[in-house]
Amino acid sequence: MERLSYEVLEKQNYQGYLLKEAPERVLQFGEGNFLRAFVDYFIDMSNEKTGFNTKVVLVQPIAPGLADVINEQQGLYTLYLRGFEDGHKVNDKRVISCVNRCINPYQDYQALLDCAKNPDLRYLVSNTTEAGIAYDPSCQFDDAPASSFPGKLTRFLYERFLNFGQEKGKGFVILSCELIDHNGQELKKCVNQYIKQWGLSDEFAKWVEEENIFCSTLVDRIVTGYPRTEADQLNAENGYEDKLLDTGEVFGLWVIEGPDSLKEELPFMKAGLPVMVVADHTPYKQRKVRILNGAHTSMVLAAYQCGQNIVRDCMDDPVIYGFMNKTIYDEIIPTLTLPEEEVKDFAAAVTERFKNPFIDHALLSIALNSTSKWKARVLPSLKGYLEKFGKLPKNMTLSFAAYISFYHCDHLTENGMIGKRGDEEYTINDDRFVLEFYAEHKDDDPKTLAYAVCRNTQMWGEDLSEIPGFADAVADYLTQIKEKGMYEVLKSVQ
Repeated sequence: MERLSYEVLEKQNYQGYLLKEAPERVLQFGEGNFLRAFVDYFIDMSNEKTGFNTKVVLVQPIAPGLADVINEQQGLYTLYLRGFEDGHKVNDKRVISCVNRCINPYQDYQALLDCAKNPDLRYLVSNTTEAGIAYDPSCQFDDAPASSFPGKLTRFLYERFLNFGQEKGKGFVILSCELIDHNGQELKKCVNQYIKQWGLSDEFAKWVEEENIFCSTLVDRIVTGYPRTEADQLNAENGYEDKLLDTGEVFGLWVIEGPDSLKEELPFMKAGLPVMVVADHTPYKQRKVRILNGAHTSMVLAAYQCGQNIVRDCMDDPVIYGFMNKTIYDEIIPTLTLPEEEVKDFAAAVTERFKNPFIDHALLSIALNSTSKWKARVLPSLKGYLEKFGKLPKNMTLSFAAYISFYHCDHLTENGMIGKRGDEEYTINDDRFVLEFYAEHKDDDPKTLAYAVCRNTQMWGEDLSEIPGFADAVADYLTQIKEKGMYEVLKSVQ
């Protein structure tokens, strides 16, 4: 079977959209599954719908990577977006043709620097993992390349400055997609640290500030990546071999914090794509964290103790589904600042995403590091509800008890805490101090345990027993779980 290429598609008389030649206007740090199913998909759709006429140059962020495979396939790959949309099952296939090539800077660093000389280049995109935006003082100006992404970026910006520093409008729109708060501003801070460390000129520092727009963004799409179990079948159906097959959910949302001018400059909204340019992305981040992530975290530990294993099956259980919906609509949504209708539409989309028949999202996978997740995703909603209504939210309080019940085990190993669900064993993975704490309290009765957990300021950053009635309510739920079982307790809060 021949490898995917423009020639192979031409032989097949392929009728889908393809863009073989266009200016390289986007430089993308990251060639992995997520960006190819998210940003590059949006660019490809904009090329088709609005005549954006843009090619993307990918930069392999670490060695080894996918550069050779991407170039062998002329940047082409097949993307499947699958799930539910407006109550209907969706399975969309698209050959993405916006990628022109991929640079491996560890083999050809000059090729990366040469991109700075391209007058058409306007946009820089990155997704270099949560750890990617970090200042590493060991990076030097002459490194080829610097080990850190901000170091690479600073050197690239300097090369641009040398070539176009005297010309207005030749800076970049920089779109950070890393999963950290205020990713664009954190990246800018790192760049300024390198400017100072490397002794670069005040003129360059001024150019970075005035001619470049560092945008913080919120990205939202579950990307499941290369479909290993289906790859042979999909290649046979397509009539070509594609080593870059990519899959993701049909839902997508990209919120870009930037000036109004980007609404006209970026064509995504004209193409009808789920991309927003806003003055402040934080309300949308709050919405995602509290509804999508908060629903996950508040539900999964209870659902697992009820015998479920994947998210989709939880949606078919009326008790678990009812618990999740009541948590979202009655307890989380009232704490948010965005318009109610907008928030409820997002919540409805979340439910469809959880029902996705193409994604087996394991509860134990979501349960990883549940302590920090509950603190970040659920606790702010609980406190917001208490402040607004003057009483504890029953479901979120129960979710905290479910978290403690899940962690209340007596066998600690080097690999984690071993819990039991009936005759089954499961492994709890979290910070070591968390696991050691629960091991120390394995013999506590419900009330002692509830108060000990609530008072652990290392876990929560505060003493949760100071929330009026919270520790006692948690203790009561722990007693009920022990006596009646998790499923019956979930029923009691419907």
